[in-house]
Amino acid sequence: MIPWLTLVTFTPLAGLVLILPVSGQRVSLIRGLGVLFSFLPVPLSLVILQAHDPQLPGFQLVERVAWIPALGIEYHLGVDGISVPMVLLTALLSALAALASWNITERAKEYWVFYLLLQVGMFGTFVAIDLFVFYIFWEIVLVPMYFLIGIWGGPRRQYAAIKFFLYTLAGSVVMLLGFLALYFASEPHTLSIPALLEQMPRTGRTFQCAVFIALFLGFAVKVPVFPFHTWLPDAHVEAPTPISVILAGVLLKMGTYGIFRLCYPMLPAGAQEFGLLFAVLGTVAIVYAAFVAMAQRDFKKLVAYSSVSHMGFVLLGMAGFTLAGMSGAYFQTFSHGILSGAMFLVVGVLYDRAHTRDLDAFGGLMARMPVYGGLLILFSLGSLGLPGLSGFIAEFFSLLGAWQLRMPFVIVSGIGIVITAAFMLLVFQRVLLGPLNPRWAHLPEIGPREVLTLVPLAVITVALGLMPWLLTEITDPALDAILRASQVPVP
Repeated sequence: MIPWLTLVTFTPLAGLVLILPVSGQRVSLIRGLGVLFSFLPVPLSLVILQAHDPQLPGFQLVERVAWIPALGIEYHLGVDGISVPMVLLTALLSALAALASWNITERAKEYWVFYLLLQVGMFGTFVAIDLFVFYIFWEIVLVPMYFLIGIWGGPRRQYAAIKFFLYTLAGSVVMLLGFLALYFASEPHTLSIPALLEQMPRTGRTFQCAVFIALFLGFAVKVPVFPFHTWLPDAHVEAPTPISVILAGVLLKMGTYGIFRLCYPMLPAGAQEFGLLFAVLGTVAIVYAAFVAMAQRDFKKLVAYSSVSHMGFVLLGMAGFTLAGMSGAYFQTFSHGILSGAMFLVVGVLYDRAHTRDLDAFGGLMARMPVYGGLLILFSLGSLGLPGLSGFIAEFFSLLGAWQLRMPFVIVSGIGIVITAAFMLLVFQRVLLGPLNPRWAHLPEIGPREVLTLVPLAVITVALGLMPWLLTEITDPALDAILRASQVPVP
């Protein structure tokens, strides 16, 4: 059997190995190899999608090799309905962000080495079904992201990179303690996720709640969940545009994926005990971050805070303990990856030309850059949840699924939706409408390469808004299994 999961995970590593002996002066060759090996996972991810059968229970395309037999550790990969879309999302955004990296020529060799290594960690996190392998890939992501922000970022890049590193490392250490507890509570001792999914729901409530907290803290920092979100705006503002795309589109999803994969099905007592807390944290994030976003003058920081707000819908949907809520939470995870990636690309287009992100510095650009303006409007409307676009489906099902059990929180969350609409309309007003600022009279229209990075995301935004079953048919069987596991009575 062809090891498709190994191929998709380590194809970027092959590109990294080819780049290493190339002279740093040969920027075109390095860039060509980087883009090529960032695109190769796209067809591989489509093969994985085609080979996966959503109706079959359990993990598929499983690859299993003994690694450290004395400790029961294996190189164990597999996918199901919640990991296949994440593999697709990672492949697509990595390829598009690679195109957006075309103009990075300073220390290009180092950039592409770190960028390709980052992809290895992201793919591996979504396909690993052994906690030891999962943790290795999870930590691999941390190192290249630190350098990509710290070297190629903005004026405060070192501060932002250190803050990102320390926050996520602290969360990872707590998560590792949870993994060790799972290992020693299993019999025989194992870190295999399928084995733990069978054994852990039968453990005591106190143990499950304690481990749930440890795992949730690790994942919450990555999402990021309020109040662990403060590293995100700094990282986004200082990171170069392609890295902001990856950070918002994929890295944040690693946190929500971990909650779906481990917290709910493996520790049902914890899920039941902290469901109300999920609703509270989700609602606070939706409303608070929306108000903070509205106060921003920096375009990129506004999008960063809107990400915190949007990820609140994931927690609120999961707190409802219904299939609609779980489906909406996952739909939001995927949709936000598309929309936030697109919004950061749109901000990057403007910054590359104007060298400022001050919203008050613009005005009237719709007349000068109509194609750019149209794309900005489309993705902004998707972010505020306009019917017919993917953001609406995600938010609607999250709120619908949470309504019966968490009705007061759903009502309060409506404030965040209104504020999101308000600050997105303010973006239109400040950037696109009104008289053209003479300073930008000769600003060039968005170019073909930049359009190429945005059109696939626009197509997916509209397609999922009109045909949500394209995603839900893949995910709902797996989400239904997670939901039933999380509702198991615990003595």
